[in-house]
Amino acid sequence: MAALRSLIALSSQAALLLLLVALAMQTHLVHSQTCQNQLNSLNVCAPFVVPGAANTSPNAECCNALESVQNDCICNTLRIAGRLPSLCNLSPINCGN
Repeated sequence: MAALRSLIALSSQAALLLLLVALAMQTHLVHSQTCQNQLNSLNVCAPFVVPGAANTSPNAECCNALESVQNDCICNTLRIAGRLPSLCNLSPINCGN
């Protein structure tokens, strides 16, 4: 009988651990999807940042979109983008000043 209670307690702990892992993964997925949606909203800024753009002064729509993006989303995206060349076995990007 004691062995059965131990087995039930152990399986309950394992189920709780699996639930916590699933919750952590879902939270990470939601955060990454939120960041992706925020970055997608920045498409309205494309005309102002492409090389050779005639107008480099962003409009209100671009500024509002940029304001809605969380800082950690932008910083993490830039950090990841900076690592991409090495992950692809390419020379590092050097943008000068």
